[in-house]
Parts: sequence; structure tokens; C-alpha cells
Amino acid sequence: MSRFELEALRASTDRGPVTMLNLVKYREVSTDGNGSGRDAYERYASKARGYVERVGGKVLWVGVMAEAALDEGDNDTDWDWGLLVWYPSRQAFIDMVTSEDYLAANEHREAGCAKRLILASQTLLLEPPPTS
Repeated sequence: MSRFELEALRASTDRGPVTMLNLVKYREVSTDGNGSGRDAYERYASKARGYVERVGGKVLWVGVMAEAALDEGDNDTDWDWGLLVWYPSRQAFIDMVTSEDYLAANEHREAGCAKRLILASQTLLLEPPPTS
């Protein structure tokens, strides 16, 4: 399993909703030998949306990463895919990533990703949160 920072999420004092910024870089060839890294990630993503919704979350935005518009500080800007995913709480995210169904699908994500980054944010919304 990926090394999710579960203890850091559990230790957070923020008990409200959380929006996760996900950044993904595909492998050229998946480590499971079944197509490209993108193919493997798409196998994961086809299942993951249902798991997100099952814990009350919602995918807010998905995009193909293009060029960096600003890079002050020698940051890592080499990403293929980005997502914003809203969860009702950090615990909802933890429940999802530790479920048996998710762990089985996560094998495809691991096979397809050369690197990935998920950042948890305190959600400050100008509009009501999404509903399932």
C-alpha cells in the first residue's frame, strides 16, 4: 500500500471537510505489465470515484496538467494529471483508503504512477459544500 500519512491526518485539529489536491505522474509502462502507466491509472480511477462517493465525497475537478504558469522556488512541476476531491472529513478519507475494496483497486494506481502527491487542505468554501 502507498504510504498515506494517516497519523498526520488523524492528528489534525481540523474536523471539518477536507479538499485533497491530487497530482499524478504516470509511468511509461505499468509495473504490472498490463499497458501504459496511464492505462493502469485509468483502471484505478474507474473504481475510485465510487469509493469516494461511498464515503460522502465528490470529485470537484479533474485536469490534464500543462505548463507551469509560475514556478518560484525550484518546485516539482512535472505532473500529468490533477484532481480536486472533496471529503466530508479527514476520517472519511481514511475510511476510504483503508477499505479492502480500495486497497485492491489501489494496486492499479501504484502500478501506473511514477510519482503522486496528495495534499490535504482545510476547506474554506464560498458556496455550500457539494452534495452526493
